[in-house]
Order: sequence, then C-alpha cells, then structure tokens
Amino acid sequence: MGGVFGIVSQRDCSDDLFYGTDYLSHLGTEYGGLVIFGEKIQRKIHTLMQSKFKSKFYEDHKYMHGNSGLGVISSKEVQPVCLESKFGPFCVCATGLIQNAEELANELREKGVSFSEITEGGVNTTELVAKLITEGKNITEGINHIFSKIKGSCSLLLLNKEGIYAVRDKFGYSPLVVGQRGNDWAVTSETSAFYNLGFKISKYLSPGEIVLLSYSGMQQKQEGMDTGEINSFLWIYTGFPASAYEGINVEIVRERCGRYLAKNDNVKADMVAGVPDSGTTHAIGYSLESGIPFRRPLVKYTPGYDRSYTPPSQTERDLIAKMKLIPIRELIEGQRIILCDDSIVRGTQLRNIVETLWENKPKEVHLRIACPPLMFPSVFDYSTRTMEELAARRAIRAIEGGDIEEVSEYIDPGSEKYKKMVDYIAKELNATSLKYQRLDDMIKAIGLPKERLNLYVWTGESIAKPSKKN
Repeated sequence: MGGVFGIVSQRDCSDDLFYGTDYLSHLGTEYGGLVIFGEKIQRKIHTLMQSKFKSKFYEDHKYMHGNSGLGVISSKEVQPVCLESKFGPFCVCATGLIQNAEELANELREKGVSFSEITEGGVNTTELVAKLITEGKNITEGINHIFSKIKGSCSLLLLNKEGIYAVRDKFGYSPLVVGQRGNDWAVTSETSAFYNLGFKISKYLSPGEIVLLSYSGMQQKQEGMDTGEINSFLWIYTGFPASAYEGINVEIVRERCGRYLAKNDNVKADMVAGVPDSGTTHAIGYSLESGIPFRRPLVKYTPGYDRSYTPPSQTERDLIAKMKLIPIRELIEGQRIILCDDSIVRGTQLRNIVETLWENKPKEVHLRIACPPLMFPSVFDYSTRTMEELAARRAIRAIEGGDIEEVSEYIDPGSEKYKKMVDYIAKELNATSLKYQRLDDMIKAIGLPKERLNLYVWTGESIAKPSKKN
C-alpha cells in the first residue's frame, strides 16, 4: 500500500500539503515524505515505524515554503526522490509494485547509471522510476517508457517547474483523483484528503492517463484507456470510509457487503460485531439486513496503535492486533456472537482476536468474512508477500499433503474441497463457524463490472498477466 498527495496553489501550499498527506496515514507505516518547490527544493523524509506522520512532520512543514509540493505515505521505500536531470530538477513519488525492479536496475547499471537510494538491500523503485523517465525525449515519453518496461503497477506524481504530472498506472490498479479549489489544484490517492481542505473532485484519472496540474489549470497530456482493473481491496479494507474510487464510496460498499453476508446466512445469534475498524461497517450492514443487534464487544484503543495490516513484520502485526483491541466482558459472556471482518490474510491476527473473545466466555463465535478466501499473493502492491503466508493455502497444503498448482476446486464455493478448506480454517481459528463472502456478491456490492475489477488475489486472473510469485 501507500498514498500520494500533490498540490499546485496560488498561495503557500505548506499547510495544505501537510494535512493532505496526513489524511493518507492509514495507507502505510514505513516512511513519510514531503517536498516543496519554492525558491529552492525543500525535502523532508522520516520513518513512521514508531510514530505518526503528524508528529514527525508538524514542525518541519512550518519551515517549508512554496506554491507546489508532493507528499507521500510509503509502505516500503524512502521517497520522494529528487533528481537534477536534462529536464531540469524534478521530484517523484510513486505507489505500486514493480516486480522486475532489479532486472531494470541492472540494465541501467550496465549503461553507467548509479543509484543512491537503497531499500532493504535492493534498489529503491521510486528512484528507478525517476531514472527511467530521464531516458525519454521529454517527460511524457519518459513516463510511457516506464509503462513499456515494468512488470507490475506504478502510479506516480512528478513535480517540476511546470507543475505536477499526475500519472495513473496503465492497469488502473492504483487510483488517482484530481481536485479543484478555485484556481488551486490537487491530486491524491484518496478523495477523503480533499474534503476538509475545500477541494472538490474534478476528475478520476483513467488507466494510463497523464495530466499536468499547473498555475493555469489542468492540461491532459495523454488520454487514458477504457480498460483497467482497480484494486477491489480498496473498498473491502484498504480505503478510508469517506473515500470514493471511480465515484463509489467505501462505506456504502462495506455496508452492502455485510448485507450480502446476512442474506446468505441463517445462523442464530444475540449480536453482530465487527473487528475494528474496517470490519465495523461490514457488521453494520449484516445487522441491518438480519435484524440482529449490532454491538461492540471489542473496542479499539485508537490513539496508540496504527493498522495491524501495514507493518512489514509478522511479529509487529500480531502485537498491534492484540494490544489495540480491548474486550468488554459484560457484553461477551454467554452471548452468541457473529464477528465480521474484512478478510483473512494470514489468519494469525484473527485467531488472536477470537482467543480474546473466548477468554471472556461467549457461548458461540461465528466468523463472517466480507471477501472470498485469498488464494494468491498480491503482485501489484506489498500487502501480501508470499503464497505460504495465506491461510487458505495453508489449509490446502494440510488437506493435500503439500503444495498444488491447480486450485480451481478450492476457489469454487460449491465444491467439497472448498468446504473442507473453510472447515480447516475455522478449526484453526477456533471459531464456532466460518463463512466467506461469495465473489459474485462482493462484485455486486462494489457495483462495477467484473472486468473493471482486479480480482487476482481471489482468482489468479488479471489483464496484467503477472508472473507467478511463490
């Protein structure tokens, strides 16, 4: 995951850039960065591993001045990256995952190109993107050069003396949306970053589209494509509730997901609850459809802990998942609980949550999951790294006695193998029962045609035709 924010303003943009970027804090926990074009280029980058964006950058941004800037919340890499080039000085921030980054970096090294940023022993892919751009005759050609070379996804913002080039991934996986406030322009990953800053949504960029935001307005540099597959997980888990992608609000989709879960269920229970925060609205939808009361037997201690999904290490994810939730025994004891969550990725965090409930003596714990079983690791962002991590794959290995390549029967919710897999996961999680959302219902809840959605993590199919990643 990760998020970007850019602004071109008629006035000093420092405050808008700071707050706009802060509204993306839910998208990553590794690094944050700001850069402003003024009399000189001013850049600040901090790790966010032990503190929040706001506390790290609050003092910094007061001393950064200019009319245009970029901000980024990064899930892995130090950015923005700034270069002096044949196009003049420019800065880049990006989201996505380039699968063949080392291969492309080696090609550039053979041409005599050096890299200054190192990420976990490998090349910083944002710097790689910046240097690939300089191989074009102009910036637009350089951006298309990236698209022709990379395997994976990349949406980016490029800041120079002209303004901000906003570029959406050619597969449409990562969204970008442009906002306007009078003569000021901004672009971001999340529409929720606009509302309190006074920006109105002007345009959702299409896959492969390039626009230039400048002091004179928005200029389209390259038309987008009609084909593309946006990340479906944005609505299920990743996105902020107030955000919209392709004009479709996150909170509404999650409520519809919960309703579909309830329509396909007949379990008797005393309450519906959600795993805070992203499971909460799925649970509200379930409650509204079923008539079973919504209650909060688990509450999140918000000030101290970030999302448990974003840290890179399993140990840290588990610690955050445990420490941020506090049970209310008076609501739990003796109750039949339907617990809704957005997904089961590895399963370790949900198992800890279920154990916490059992420690407070409920009668039953029924898990209801808002998306189908995850069968493949993401090849477009850093959300899941390997197939071995996935709870569904772990169940399949146990059932089959090892890894198998053909898993179509386990994807089919009507098959016996699918039922065995779900039963295994339920037992592993110590749940009274477990049900997943059907793929067709999740698609209906989102409200876009199937061909417009990236469903790779559930089906293994995508127009991007990613390489297998084990």
